[in-house]
Amino acid sequence: MRDEPWRDPTRSVDERVADLVDRMTLREKLGQLYGVWLNQSTSDEQVAPFQHELVDDDLNWPELIKNGLGQLTRPFGTAPVEPADGARRLAGLQAEIMGAGRFGIPAVVHEECLSGLMAHGATIYPTALAWGAAWHPALVERMAATVGATMREVGVHQGLAPVLDVTRDVRWGRTEETIGEDPHLVTAIGTAYVRGLRSAGIMPTLKHFVGYSASRGARNFAPVAAGPREVADVLLPPFLAALKEGAESVMHSYADVDGVPPVADHALLTGLLREHWGFDGTVVSDYFGVTFIEKQHGLAADARGAARIALAAGVDVELPQVRCFGTPLLDAVLAGDVPESLVDSAVTRVLRQKCVLGMLDADWAPSAPSTVDFDPPAGRAIARTLAEESVVLLSNDGVLPLRDDVKVALVGAQADTDAAMLGCYTFPRHIPSAPKGVEIPTLRSALPAAVYAEGGDEAVAAARDADVCVVVLGDQSGLFGRGTSGEGCDASDLRIPGFALLDAVLATGTPVVLVLLTGRPYALGQYAGRCAAIVQAFFPGEEGGPAVAGVLTGRVSPSGRLPVSVPADPFASPSPYLGAPLAMRNGSSSVDPTPAFPFGHGLSYTSFEWTDVTGDGLTVSVTVTNTGARDGAEVVQLYLHDPVAQVARPVRRLLGFAKVWLAPGESRRVGFEVPPEATAFTGLSGKRVVEPGDVELWLGASSADVRHVLPAGIDGPEREIGPDEERDTRVTVT
Repeated sequence: MRDEPWRDPTRSVDERVADLVDRMTLREKLGQLYGVWLNQSTSDEQVAPFQHELVDDDLNWPELIKNGLGQLTRPFGTAPVEPADGARRLAGLQAEIMGAGRFGIPAVVHEECLSGLMAHGATIYPTALAWGAAWHPALVERMAATVGATMREVGVHQGLAPVLDVTRDVRWGRTEETIGEDPHLVTAIGTAYVRGLRSAGIMPTLKHFVGYSASRGARNFAPVAAGPREVADVLLPPFLAALKEGAESVMHSYADVDGVPPVADHALLTGLLREHWGFDGTVVSDYFGVTFIEKQHGLAADARGAARIALAAGVDVELPQVRCFGTPLLDAVLAGDVPESLVDSAVTRVLRQKCVLGMLDADWAPSAPSTVDFDPPAGRAIARTLAEESVVLLSNDGVLPLRDDVKVALVGAQADTDAAMLGCYTFPRHIPSAPKGVEIPTLRSALPAAVYAEGGDEAVAAARDADVCVVVLGDQSGLFGRGTSGEGCDASDLRIPGFALLDAVLATGTPVVLVLLTGRPYALGQYAGRCAAIVQAFFPGEEGGPAVAGVLTGRVSPSGRLPVSVPADPFASPSPYLGAPLAMRNGSSSVDPTPAFPFGHGLSYTSFEWTDVTGDGLTVSVTVTNTGARDGAEVVQLYLHDPVAQVARPVRRLLGFAKVWLAPGESRRVGFEVPPEATAFTGLSGKRVVEPGDVELWLGASSADVRHVLPAGIDGPEREIGPDEERDTRVTVT
């Protein structure tokens, strides 16, 4: 036994894995290609689409593990469990798996971690759209490292995050899970999250590959009509960049893109992802995604056909539990419908990851710490800082920050509920019947001096009797229709939930500060000029109440910027800023797509001056000075304008940004060095090209607030670039 090469840690990973695969039976190989979701039944709250139709109430655990097991699905994330107890139970399950299989191979354990580890009692960080609003990659990386350390401590190996979907229509319920509407912003923040998780030894899982966020009508789980150029230039870049950071796993999306679901798309999962991009990690299915080949897409007549299609396309692991990659796939291989070589390729990728994690070593053993703090002070501190930096001050006539001598009324149910702070991928919103497990201060508790009224006549009376009325409106996240935002909670229009209360309070004539606690932007065209100030926060997490209160009172200088445009009209189909000339207002339609507040917009409590702007080709520098009386942060944004190209190009496209904190009177020099490859797009040939010609570099405080225009040029012949040549703008702050 000791002489078997796969057991020898001094040998190469490839050598060990190849030897192990050669020794495995077909059933043992298949055992590594699926997960098991314990303690789920048809009576549980639905946390995955069609779960009640597909979950197995009667899993035979001893039978399932006798040939080994690839993954354990969410042992912490679907029922409340004390951290130390959960770790001990998980260690016991791993011991049973290792004892049952002939080779003693443990399972990879995965959990959701979009807003922190999604477990009872774990720190609840701001949702991903708030990460985008913070425009601070280093802070997001620090958050992810902290989340990863917590996961690693209790025996989790893989995190099902980040979401790298670029939102295309904010009516989509999962907008809250996205980082924003711009691929560069999503890339910068998403890759930071990947680095943070990997630094803690956790495998990130990039999702949802690809097209999920571009569905017709913004409906969840719906067809996507995106063309190949939109896919290549908008939706794919964050995934490629994250893979370059070493991400080891990709989750396919539920979409059907022009009739081809990614779960069944060999050209996408094998041709592009593996062969062109060189990815050698695992592709895992979104929950029940392989089954959906049969049940939802109609590409197979049965589970056996679905297994054949998914494996051939490039899916390695079926999650959350086995339905297709067990007996149906076994029968397909034995019947000659599926070459065993496809199974060998998939199991090789799975075992390679386990080998790198040390799970094939003789001394690997599950650990169970005696004490675990899922919500340590350090985690709450990061959650507070990220929440504070993500709050966006949209407008302000001088009423903010609130003065101590001002009588303030606080109205709206959202001000007095902790649910207003939480996205759908947090434990309390995923499993609302369970105890929350963490302290979540409300905005009301963080503003004790304000006179509170929930709504109705009482709220109107409180507003009339106040100097300023703070109206708090927003979403309640949920799943599959249990909320106004979240997975399966799509919007048919973009009126603010509870807008009748806002109208009633505005009618009193008292100055109104509108605070929005939402998972998406809502249309503000009819309110932008009527409110004294508007503050936007995107599900800011467990410390969101104090963070928003800090902005209102002036303890915090607002530094957030919009990661998505705020529409003006609630009934017009919203469009992201990243559009070609025909996407802008042009006099040919009665519908004006101009947003109420543009992508990248956000105000401060101090002022900034931009001076000494220089440009040399594709290199730009500017000095930013805080000319106000208090600390603050400016976000300097660089956009590309390509006036003449072989295909219609966005009027402006974000190339780089820097968030610069400055004390009063302090200056920093911000520099951008744009490689020609950063200007690439998909040309008429269908390939990514760098096209020579004149371009402009726009320095702006938002996509619409352009401060300086610098002419530049791209020299040389037109050339195609490959994935290894894709490069980002280099940003320096001195």
